[in-house]
Amino acid sequence: MHALDRIRAAEDAALRAGPQAERPERAVLVGLLVPGKPGWSTPETLEELRRLAETAGADVVDVLTQERPRPDPATLIGSGKVAEVRALVEREAADLVVFDEELSPAQQRNLEEELGVKVLDRTALVLDIFARRARTREGRLQVELAQMTYLLPRLVGRGVLLSRLGGGIGTRGPGETQLETDRRRVRRRIDELRARIEEVARTRRTQRRARQQAQVPVVALVGYTNAGKSTLLNALSGAHVFVEDKLFATLDPTARRVRLEDGRPVVLVDTVGFLQKLPTQLVAAFHATLEEVTEADVLVHVLDISHPGWERQREAVEALLEELGADGKPTVLALNKVDRLSPDRVAELVERTGGVPISALRRAGLDALLERVAAVLPAPWPRARLRIPYAHARVLSEVRAQGRVLHEEYGPDAVHVEAELPEPFLRRLQPWATSL
Repeated sequence: MHALDRIRAAEDAALRAGPQAERPERAVLVGLLVPGKPGWSTPETLEELRRLAETAGADVVDVLTQERPRPDPATLIGSGKVAEVRALVEREAADLVVFDEELSPAQQRNLEEELGVKVLDRTALVLDIFARRARTREGRLQVELAQMTYLLPRLVGRGVLLSRLGGGIGTRGPGETQLETDRRRVRRRIDELRARIEEVARTRRTQRRARQQAQVPVVALVGYTNAGKSTLLNALSGAHVFVEDKLFATLDPTARRVRLEDGRPVVLVDTVGFLQKLPTQLVAAFHATLEEVTEADVLVHVLDISHPGWERQREAVEALLEELGADGKPTVLALNKVDRLSPDRVAELVERTGGVPISALRRAGLDALLERVAAVLPAPWPRARLRIPYAHARVLSEVRAQGRVLHEEYGPDAVHVEAELPEPFLRRLQPWATSL
């Protein structure tokens, strides 16, 4: 029986059986090893692919690799390996096969016809996870744009596989009705999404201008997915940002105000986690969100120093920062999860990297981290002395909120204040200034 006939038979049988209790999709993972050439599968990227699949809700039943001097243009892995994968799929009753590399539209169609099950690549899997994690309107718009951009060249020729395979991993997000539209309607939707995302970007730029005018520095937390950025934000700010030991637990950026050890306020921004082989569609679609990184005054690169592949993760983050044009920004390296390592190992890594050892979970090393951030920020604000009558107590509240109060003295009819204040705010306080 031809592969497409097997798919139709399985679908018809499922329809006759009616609704059943959902079970995890059984997945086979496949990687291509190309000796001497970077960018292809490695044991580390395949383990990461396993975690991605599990994060998407799959039950990984096996992992196969194929070593070739170059990828096969028709199926990536060659006909012999395809036959081996098909036998494994049938034996394990797998629902889908996930490839660690991005497949061309033709390769994906050929593989689905040969294997008789849904075939995804790493990009589709990451897009699916993003679709599940997006909680804000902005996040959902950006995910849909990335999915539409990815799916546009794959609409032609997918026929039964696109329209009838139904839900599950790789089909979340815009929804089947949108994915089945013709190219013209999809392109129109892409244009609409870009326009709406630009509206969001304008709003974000307005918010950033307000922060810049108030001269409140912005510190962006960047790092590999699951490095502990959200846990660190919670520890530093007392916020309650969603934290989970899964890849891409945080997708939508979160901003919180924090005071440094010297009293200066800063805005901490938690950003989406980076990844090796991060899909180009996501980088483009999430440009508005990633602007928080490019516009920040200081970056805190949170590194899971306990991970065996921490060096490659660091390189992946630095490569994306360079792609975004943010590689020249003042950066503090936070060596997170040191509670999982011996003191000697921590000391060795600190000497090797120059980073600040912390445990966001245990709230250890945070004072030293904030001191390092303060050291790389621009010079403190100018100092001023103010006389604020008690009738203008509201002004005193603003001074405390906007700047750093060094000294207060309460007189018979006014409060005498010495403070460091942002220039724009200081100009508004001239009526109460005794010296600037």
